[in-house]
Amino acid sequence: MRSEAPAAAPGEGVRVVRLALVMIARNEARAIARALESARPHVDSMILLDTGSTDETVAIAERCGATVHNFAWCDDFAAARNAALDHSDADWNLVLDADEWLDGGFEALSPAALPSAQSAPAAFIGCPQLRNEGTSSVARRFLPRLLPRGVRYVGRIHEQPVSPLPLVPCALRIGHDGYAEAQLAAKHGRNLALLQAALAEAPEDCYLWYQLGREHLVRGAAEAAVEPLQTAYRLTPPAATYRHAVVLSNIRALKEAGRLHDALALVDAEQTAWPKSPDFYFAVADLYLEWASHAPELAIDELLPVVEGAWLRCLEIGEQPLLDGSVIGCGSYLAAGNLAMFYERLGILDQAERYAALERELLAAA
Repeated sequence: MRSEAPAAAPGEGVRVVRLALVMIARNEARAIARALESARPHVDSMILLDTGSTDETVAIAERCGATVHNFAWCDDFAAARNAALDHSDADWNLVLDADEWLDGGFEALSPAALPSAQSAPAAFIGCPQLRNEGTSSVARRFLPRLLPRGVRYVGRIHEQPVSPLPLVPCALRIGHDGYAEAQLAAKHGRNLALLQAALAEAPEDCYLWYQLGREHLVRGAAEAAVEPLQTAYRLTPPAATYRHAVVLSNIRALKEAGRLHDALALVDAEQTAWPKSPDFYFAVADLYLEWASHAPELAIDELLPVVEGAWLRCLEIGEQPLLDGSVIGCGSYLAAGNLAMFYERLGILDQAERYAALERELLAAA
């Protein structure tokens, strides 16, 4: 953390904080230093709201230069976020979790991108890339992480900032290891209890149903994920930013639960809605491959041509960075690599070599 904030304008005599890191944490001694050290070179102050740690979280945060405040946990993430934001006097607030860290795209935090309040654009700034440690995928998630002064959250869990301001993508990249097995186990009971309590209060909240299904899905419980994800699918408006992710999560849950006919029916119903989504066609290819494994008599003549066509369609569409929930590579090197393996297994070696070369080219350009 820089010791001095940007200088006040002549004659003002007021300390101006342009950008503050604002976090909440509890018993995050494992990861808190990584998060704070990743942000410290890029912010003017660091604020941590501790919600009842019994480990070394507070001491580590203070050694890293954060100002620590205490908060009595009340089973409400929005309340904690808002209490943390109340301690900030910055024009902009960068919101991170303790199991995250800044991973690149730091130009998004510069004074040119985030000017002082006098000239600040009227917008949320969303982070479009969230890399999950331990996986090869990088998902684009339009999570509002750079908030103008005064914006506050709502929601007991999977809380969201509320404002009439538009959401604007940025280049910032965030790493995340909260889906690692040990971290998932520690949060499992808490997250499910809070989601169920939130849904009891708002049973028509499509985003909460989506998050409940996703909670089961990331833990490998596809059958348990189906019902909440299907509910989210029925309730989510077509124009919702996260509907793309809802549809993809439904296809995955149905496939992993062995409900192939339901998954195929969903693909048929949604096909015209996603002509520019490589992730949708990537999911189609995965689904038809699964079907081919259960119906080998149909594979060569009926199913594998659909798989091939879906991956080719991914390459035709290309990367679509503005689709929430999209995975980097589905419109480029992942599709090319799968086509290379596909043709190799079919003995079409010239095509296999062609797409292997394309995979290398697209990976180098990524």
